[in-house]
Amino acid sequence: MKKIIVVFTALTVLYSCNEPINVSPEDLHTSVDKVIEIMIHDIFSPPVASRIFAYPNVAAYEIIALENPEYLSLAGQLTDFKSIPQPKDAVIINYKVAAMVAHMELSKKLIFSEHEMEVLRDSLYNIWEGKNSVLFEDSKTYGLEVAEHVAEWMSKDNYNQTRTMPKFTVNTDDPTRWQPTPPAYMDGIEPHWNKIRPFVIDSAAQFKPVPPPPFSLDKESDFYKELAEVYEISNQITAKGDDSEEIKIAQFWDCNPYVSVTRGHLMFATKKISPGAHWIGITKIASRKTNSDFDKTIYAYTKASIAMADAFISCWDEKYRSNLIRPETLINEHIDENWKPVLQTPPFPEYSSGHSVVSGAASIALTDIFGDDFSFDDDTEVAYGLPVRSFTSFSKAADEAAISRMYGGIHYRAAVEIGVKQGRDLGKFVVDNLKMTPDKKMAINQ
Repeated sequence: MKKIIVVFTALTVLYSCNEPINVSPEDLHTSVDKVIEIMIHDIFSPPVASRIFAYPNVAAYEIIALENPEYLSLAGQLTDFKSIPQPKDAVIINYKVAAMVAHMELSKKLIFSEHEMEVLRDSLYNIWEGKNSVLFEDSKTYGLEVAEHVAEWMSKDNYNQTRTMPKFTVNTDDPTRWQPTPPAYMDGIEPHWNKIRPFVIDSAAQFKPVPPPPFSLDKESDFYKELAEVYEISNQITAKGDDSEEIKIAQFWDCNPYVSVTRGHLMFATKKISPGAHWIGITKIASRKTNSDFDKTIYAYTKASIAMADAFISCWDEKYRSNLIRPETLINEHIDENWKPVLQTPPFPEYSSGHSVVSGAASIALTDIFGDDFSFDDDTEVAYGLPVRSFTSFSKAADEAAISRMYGGIHYRAAVEIGVKQGRDLGKFVVDNLKMTPDKKMAINQ
């Protein structure tokens, strides 16, 4: 016993001879922002981007939950996820440093441009090591150990297997089925995303929505009326010009990571954030507005990103089940061959609306964290030349994100209205079944 006390005392003296290492929520925001920047450069699809957000957040959260009694481990709650390893005996850990190390290491594993992440990582490492080299090294070692643990769990989510599965086969003989759309006529992306292991929901089909209206070109049918509505709304708002509020809404929520632009014989891409990245940006805005500390910030990022990851799995399951043709294809074939939507049609089937499902899920998760009627100024798109938009609640923002897809001319009404309900139902399930705090939830603004 005396020997243990002597060793512990010696360690305490050793660590106390150096400065403390302070890690702020801004360090975490910076790491998340860097991941988004790299994802834009590397052009990840929206479903893949949701996966890139979720795993690093889970790793960082689990480390924080070891030290902070206000948070509960997700082991046994997330599908197939087991407890992270404990720090070694007689080693003092800065849990925030370890959490940041795990977050950056896993993020690096999930992107292509690893060097860009390493530049940020090394700059933070230099600061922390300069404060207290022994504490930093022990914390770094532990963070890397947790990152490997989560990476092992991540490697079994079927993502790698889906990389080798066949491309989506387009059925050109069936007029109801999705066809590639101009200008790039890209293949349908991620047709096997429903095979990705979910985080909280039981299966990809758990929140299978009701089917869309039956396909029909009879002008009295519900389907044709929805098709005509997209065409009529588009003509009305474009007639108002670029100052149209509807066009501003459509452009604000575009979030298409890859927009093809044709100039003569030249085709190139403009890059933007994904819809999940937009809601991650809203999470950052809410965390800053509430002056959330590091632990509360990673809690918010984790809950929101898990809800969105499962939302993409649920939505993509329905997209390739219903395999519904886009408005652009039908309008060009049957109504107006020269018509173009306000937004570029993304390369996958129409029903249900991905923005609607993901925004619905994210809004429920963020409302659970920050409360109802949480007003905020959304400056997420300022970097892409779009002005700030203000919202009185996350729910209002989700509603606007959903209807933006109709204004953009890329979705029918059913995909929007049923999609946002699908997302909200899924988000509620995640909130109700994911116990992250002893009292199940903790509103940060209280």
